[in-house]
Amino acid sequence: MNAQLKSLLNMPLKAEHQQVIDSANRVFAIEARAISALADRVDVHFVRATELMRTCKGRVVVTGMGKSGHIANKIAATLASTGTPSFFVHPAEASHGDLGMITDQDVVLALSNSGETDELLMIVPVIKRKKIPLIAMSGKPNSTLARLSDVHLDVSVAEEACPLNLAPTASTTAALVMGDALAIALLEARGFTEEDFALSHPAGSLGRKLLMRISDLMHTGDQVPRVSESANLSEALVEMTRKGLGMTAVVDADQRLLGVFTDGDLRRMLDDAEIDLRATAVIEVMTRRPKSISADRLAVEAAKLMEDHAIHALLVVAEDGRLVGALNIHDLLRARVV
Repeated sequence: MNAQLKSLLNMPLKAEHQQVIDSANRVFAIEARAISALADRVDVHFVRATELMRTCKGRVVVTGMGKSGHIANKIAATLASTGTPSFFVHPAEASHGDLGMITDQDVVLALSNSGETDELLMIVPVIKRKKIPLIAMSGKPNSTLARLSDVHLDVSVAEEACPLNLAPTASTTAALVMGDALAIALLEARGFTEEDFALSHPAGSLGRKLLMRISDLMHTGDQVPRVSESANLSEALVEMTRKGLGMTAVVDADQRLLGVFTDGDLRRMLDDAEIDLRATAVIEVMTRRPKSISADRLAVEAAKLMEDHAIHALLVVAEDGRLVGALNIHDLLRARVV
């Protein structure tokens, strides 16, 4: 941290600084009132809008110009990630060919605070001629866009947070929140689940937890530590060291799991001076009926099993009890499941 920045962070508050804080709090209060006012407008029009979007056989096409366009883009992204197929179309580009992206199976959600945005009004006649349902979200219920729409959602605000009452601030917040309300109402109406969300977000932490399976992580083939039931402790230790998973499975001639011997078992045995590593059979000191899991289970289930039983590794078995894989806590950590 440079000296100038450190000085700024440590400076005492002065009168002009309090003005900055007051300005921020004034914005919060104005925008909070704008959001609160929306509750009285969630009525039959809102219900009709959600039904048009829910029963749409195509996609919800969201459009808007300027700051409304930025909000429209975000609403489209939220809809798409919560179970309602959606995308954003720029209204200026729409009139130069992108209207071809909109089909008669779609629904259009158009945002304009004034309801008089030229670029939007230019494409509305085409939307109406193609009999595509039009939902308008504007701050003026008597605007041209509102009158031409099939459903109008009123997102008007008493004032902008801008002291000049010019820059879109409270109005864009109100539109964004109304869009979120539509998306969540649709999510709940569709019965959208965490698993559905994960399918749209496979790279996120929730996606990893809900989609990744044991088979995606487990060690297989020669990577799986295993010894036969006739092996002695010395052979088991060599196998554990070679495979590096902190354990080895003990299997019969058909590769069915009989037990497990872990580094924890080894530490406990070292207190017994009578143990002869070459003379003692691993089957005598292994843990019988060890915790195991099937390859088709979710990785997060393996993490829960390890946590519940205070263990750091699991063996993976098939339905007939054959050993098919192994994984430990480090595999789950690397995959960011835990």
